[in-house]
Amino acid sequence: MTSSSPREYVLTLSCPDRPGIVAAVSGLLAERGCNILESQQFGDRDSGTFFMRVQFTVPPDGDPDELRGAFASLAPELSLEWRLYDRAERTRVLIMVSKSGHCLNDLLYRQRSGLLDIDIVAVVSNHPDLRPLTQSYGIDYHHLPVEPGGKAAQEAEVLTLVEHYRADLVVLARYMQILSDDFCAKLPGRVINIHHSFLPSFKGARPYHQAHARGVKLIGATAHYVTPDLDEGPIIEQEVARVDHTHSPEDLMAVGRDMECLALARAVRWHAEHRILLNGDRTVVFR
Repeated sequence: MTSSSPREYVLTLSCPDRPGIVAAVSGLLAERGCNILESQQFGDRDSGTFFMRVQFTVPPDGDPDELRGAFASLAPELSLEWRLYDRAERTRVLIMVSKSGHCLNDLLYRQRSGLLDIDIVAVVSNHPDLRPLTQSYGIDYHHLPVEPGGKAAQEAEVLTLVEHYRADLVVLARYMQILSDDFCAKLPGRVINIHHSFLPSFKGARPYHQAHARGVKLIGATAHYVTPDLDEGPIIEQEVARVDHTHSPEDLMAVGRDMECLALARAVRWHAEHRILLNGDRTVVFR
């Protein structure tokens, strides 16, 4: 992109639903010569909240700071909660893993192949097993074991790395440790987990064994934002597969690994493209 090329931005907003919101936003952009490439909106009748995502270009002589000031001036009138993102700034991702490497490997491959428009800045693990895989991609690997009674200290080191690498998003790619309430509170809406089950069923440990014991006919994987409530965070994406009585717990795990990779990759991509807006305990996902 040359200096004379239009710059691309994404605006996301939520506010109490009322007439005139779309007109106000599109009019503000039109007055500044911006060209809307994509616009999606949703009015939640249950909460009376309006959600909107607009992807647009700003002309070469446009001033992004003036544009931000214009939205800041509009915000009180419509009670807007809004964010403006420069599409040229890629989302910086720190990945946390334990011993299972399928989700990590999938994210690393997708990023290198250009299928995920993110920068994976580092990988953190409570085990050393996935260091060779990570370093084969030229990415820093930090082994931070969780010693008995040392969870708070280990999480403090992780938060230091988040700050050091200026990570926008933390992805739990089968990180088999429960994060503390304090850790979750420090990164609200910035931690995505892949749960190897179709939430809200079969929470916690060994979900495939739980599913097998109940004789389920569908299994799944769930990508969600992390909150202090274990496996209760807002759901972003789910993937399901049909199974039957011939599947062992090991068979379910094998099928599940593929679903985990798919659901997590979609969630990370949608987050990086600013397509997810929080709606209380739920999400609005503009795909």
